[in-house]
Amino acid sequence: MNWGQHLQDYLAIRRAMGFTMERHEKLLTQFTEYLAAHGAATLSIEHALAWATSPDAADARWWAARLSMVRGFAVHLHALDAVHQVPPHGLIPHSRRRTVPHLYTATEIAALVRAAGQLSGPLRAATYQSLICLLAATGMRVGEAIRLERADFDADLGLLTVRGTKFGKSRQLPLHSTVTAGLQEYLHLRDRLMPQTHSGALLLSARGFRLRYERVWVTFHPLVIQAGLTPRSPSSGPRIHDLRHSFAVATLLDWYREGADVQAMLPRLSTYLGHADPKHTYWYLSAAPELLALAADRLHTHQEDPR
Repeated sequence: MNWGQHLQDYLAIRRAMGFTMERHEKLLTQFTEYLAAHGAATLSIEHALAWATSPDAADARWWAARLSMVRGFAVHLHALDAVHQVPPHGLIPHSRRRTVPHLYTATEIAALVRAAGQLSGPLRAATYQSLICLLAATGMRVGEAIRLERADFDADLGLLTVRGTKFGKSRQLPLHSTVTAGLQEYLHLRDRLMPQTHSGALLLSARGFRLRYERVWVTFHPLVIQAGLTPRSPSSGPRIHDLRHSFAVATLLDWYREGADVQAMLPRLSTYLGHADPKHTYWYLSAAPELLALAADRLHTHQEDPR
């Protein structure tokens, strides 16, 4: 059974439909290697479940996420040959409670940037400092940031072009002048430290390659500890993805405080964040008690307005 070829066929179909499939490719490659190592001629529920739950210490939600990726691949294979089994939904019970995001303060973000500055090697330190600042200032996804090409940054116009997003669309992000200046400073430094690179990426690793998603997560966790950040919720600690949540909430808070028409402005934030539907942006309204209080106060004022 040529598992590798079947996987590539499946990924090609999904990408043709607009999905990036980066994470799926990594995990499903591991799964097909597991099947090959066990001499499996067909995809069985037993093998799928054994692989999905193989990280013994992982949360059930992570097991369920792994199994969900296998399920999509299994559906594809089952359509080709009914001998392949499709794992049913709900096979791994888990809580669907959404993780409470850590909303970073400006002080905490500054502490993270200082901690990143202590990383070994001047280019590595500068890259992670720039990555953290970019995520905090634009709310882009981590994967979007590390996929940026140098050519995607227009310093003259103060624009970043984000290509190949989660939903297959590209978008342009106007940057604050301080962000533009910071990226220019980073590029001057990396050109001096590494004139010859192995990648056209905007953000480079210490060896001149594009940053890897998994490595970014591994590097970020010690920075949280070094910065002295502590979880605000027992269910979750500060994550790098929470910089995106923090940007969205801070933007909404600013609009409320300025008396802006948040309802009318929300589609702009959705577009900036790259959400496929504004309804996904509404979730941020419940992310901070202060934001909910401001929204409630706005509603109360509106109800009392005789007009």
